[in-house]
Amino acid sequence: MLVTQTALVPANVTQTQLAVFSEGAIGQSVMDAQTRIVERKEHVFLEGDDATHIYKVEAGHICVYRLLADGRRQIVDFAYAGDFIGLGTSGQHTTNAQASERSRLRCIRALELRTIVRNNPKLALELYEAMSNELSATRELLVSVCQRTAQERVAGFLLALSQRNTRRGEDASCIVLPMTRTDIADYLGLTIETVSRMLNKLRKDGLIDIKQCILITLNDQDALAEIADGACY
Repeated sequence: MLVTQTALVPANVTQTQLAVFSEGAIGQSVMDAQTRIVERKEHVFLEGDDATHIYKVEAGHICVYRLLADGRRQIVDFAYAGDFIGLGTSGQHTTNAQASERSRLRCIRALELRTIVRNNPKLALELYEAMSNELSATRELLVSVCQRTAQERVAGFLLALSQRNTRRGEDASCIVLPMTRTDIADYLGLTIETVSRMLNKLRKDGLIDIKQCILITLNDQDALAEIADGACY
């Protein structure tokens, strides 16, 4: 999975993304790593592939998912520029990673990263904290899919992306959605129709504005937080 700074619903979104590594050895390793261009819909890796590399997203957007036995897709994370995918795997990948748009990645050998971690306690601690965040995000996703209503899930999803923007020093009220409505539905455990209906309801209530389907402005984050926490609106 990724190591990010996002946890699905109200708290933190996707945390398979490690956007903050030390600027020392790991930074040099990233700069020296091979660059790979992945076209839209192309896979970075598939479930069962040998986990030989860790990938840093330099540009674009990656969707990380599992296929269920009946063919349904459960998206477990989204990776943006600055995020890492492939961390937390041992031996073989347990997820699939597919580009939502043309993306550029840095490919870091997993064995090299392990060597750096062994010799850099500070980095090892950062990595431990990032993996702890990933576990927390996975638990949030489980609770959301199992217990929260559709409106609560969508509100929490938007807030999580807003919080991610804040961590990256970007506008917390302006969200870009590189993923499709189908991707969001597969992430939140909803149908595409339900996702569209919930977004339209939030728009009609004046809580968000939607432009060109991918640009969302959050007009009232406090109200969205109340919805995400289960308050009626």
